[in-house]
Amino acid sequence: MSTPTTQIVRPAGAGHETLNVLLLCLLILAIAGSVVAWRGVSHEPEPVASNQLDARRDLRAAEQGIYADLRVTLDEIHLLREEHKALPTPQNLADEGFAPFAQDASSVSRGGHVWQMLAGTAYYGHSQTPAVAGSFLMRVSADDKAAPDIWLSRDADLKPAADLSDAALSAAGWKQIVAQYDAGVTREHRH
Repeated sequence: MSTPTTQIVRPAGAGHETLNVLLLCLLILAIAGSVVAWRGVSHEPEPVASNQLDARRDLRAAEQGIYADLRVTLDEIHLLREEHKALPTPQNLADEGFAPFAQDASSVSRGGHVWQMLAGTAYYGHSQTPAVAGSFLMRVSADDKAAPDIWLSRDADLKPAADLSDAALSAAGWKQIVAQYDAGVTREHRH
């Protein structure tokens, strides 16, 4: 019988390996940071005209909701106009449940607008609480592909506009709402 022998095996030093891994991580972070700084693009918003409001930056939350509803409902208005050969009345749109024309909890919390048709070509929504959301005017063009033409006035003593031209609306204090899609909103694909 032989006597058992005990042999002690010491671990290899991990200090150098850890240091190398940390240096590699720092190098990767430095390269990634320099690429981001080098390829970064300034996202300064494009200024809008004095008679315009930017839909993302200049509208209150309730106004943004009404604006979005009007843009969506405009497609339905075009379809109903094509089907009935005339623009639907605000009451018809409310009966169909189209926001913001329908009187529901959402419309009340967004200013309680009272909608009417002007000159057979525009929808005017008078705000009952201008502190929450201003009054809206949406002109509907004959071209179904035209961009939405929506205006806003935060004037509490507002009367429906008789002249619906751009110049008359601007002179009366209305501001046209424009939606800008720039690098801050969408990604640019450069090839």
